[in-house]
Amino acid sequence: MIRDVGAVALAEKLKTNSTLTTLDLTDNEIGDALKTNSTLTHLGLNGNRIEGNGALALADALKTNSTLTTLALAQNKIGDVGALALAEAIKSNSTLTTLELSGTSIWYQGLLAFSEAFKTNSTLAALDLGYNTIKDTIAIAFSEARRTNSILTTLGLQRSLLGENEAQALAEVIKTDSTLAALDLGYNSIEDNGALAIAEALKSNSALANLSLADNSITYNGALALAEGLKTNSTLTTLDLQNNSIGDNGSQGLFEALKTNSTLTTLDLWGNLIGSNGALTLSEALKTNSTLNTLYLQNNSIRANGALAISDGLKTNSALTTLDLWGNSIGDNGALVLSEALKINSTLTTLDLPHNRIGDDGALVLSEALKTNSILTVLNLWCNSIGDSGALALSGALRTNSILATLDLGYNLIGDIGALIMAEALEMNISLATLNLVGNPIGYIESRPLLHVSQDIRFIVGH
Repeated sequence: MIRDVGAVALAEKLKTNSTLTTLDLTDNEIGDALKTNSTLTHLGLNGNRIEGNGALALADALKTNSTLTTLALAQNKIGDVGALALAEAIKSNSTLTTLELSGTSIWYQGLLAFSEAFKTNSTLAALDLGYNTIKDTIAIAFSEARRTNSILTTLGLQRSLLGENEAQALAEVIKTDSTLAALDLGYNSIEDNGALAIAEALKSNSALANLSLADNSITYNGALALAEGLKTNSTLTTLDLQNNSIGDNGSQGLFEALKTNSTLTTLDLWGNLIGSNGALTLSEALKTNSTLNTLYLQNNSIRANGALAISDGLKTNSALTTLDLWGNSIGDNGALVLSEALKINSTLTTLDLPHNRIGDDGALVLSEALKTNSILTVLNLWCNSIGDSGALALSGALRTNSILATLDLGYNLIGDIGALIMAEALEMNISLATLNLVGNPIGYIESRPLLHVSQDIRFIVGH
């Protein structure tokens, strides 16, 4: 922990240093840093208990500094006093491109000052103001300022008490914005009306590539509107809708949009109760979509029937590389149908199946698929019900599989016998780099053979 004396010493050295380009002082207790140094480009001061006076000193330095491009002040308490000073500084600063101010106790006056600074700043490209209070007229003020600012490409407004009115104001700007590429509105309360406004903006927007609307109380109506936006949008590559309530109807609309959308590569629908009905529509989309490569479907009550539908789509899909089905209770039957898809699919490299009630029978069918699959590199079976019989089956696959690099079997029911069998199989395996067996009932003496099979394999064992 660096305190006042250490901070003073560092500051003195920085005045004359001519080579240092990056300094990260995250989680130390210092307030002031930079004034006359002429080489530092990145300064990390996250979580340093910096308050208004410390921010004043930094702002003063920014007025004359000509090299710093990144300043991270997240999780400090600079408040409006510090925000006012920093906002004034960036009006004239011509080098800073990234400013991180999430969770810095900024309120009305400070945020209003930043919206004014936007109008004249010509270099700041990324600004994170998440975890501050930006509700009511502040978001509208930012929207107005954005009309004259064409530099900012990344804006973080996550967990900022935004509602549908603020979302609508931002949406009006998004319609014609030609530079903003990433917008994080996660963990607010924009609800369906806000989603509807943003969806309408997506139809004409020509720049936004990454959009997060996670945890915004969006239901199927908002999802259907976003689906319509996706049908015509040609720039969005990542859409995060995790922890909303879109249900099977909303997911069906989104999956229908995937049939014609040709730009989206990542879709996060964690915790949306899409169920097996939503999975049926997804199956059809997977058969024709050629761009989506990452799909997160954790905790969606897909179950075995949904897994069957998804597996059918995977047999012909040629784009998806990562599929996360964490916590969907697919069971051994779900594992069976997925294993059949793995025998045919030629693109999937990561399959996450934790918390799915997969037992030894499921491990057996998956192991059979691994014997012929030549593309899967990561298989996550964490926290299932796989015992020694399942470990025996998987060890058989490891003897012949030369592609799998990571196998996660943490928190299953593998005992000493299963561990020893896997150790023997690993002596013949040439690809596995990480094997996780943490949380299994493996004795200390019995696990030792695992620790000595190969220096190239990273074993995680224990309880």
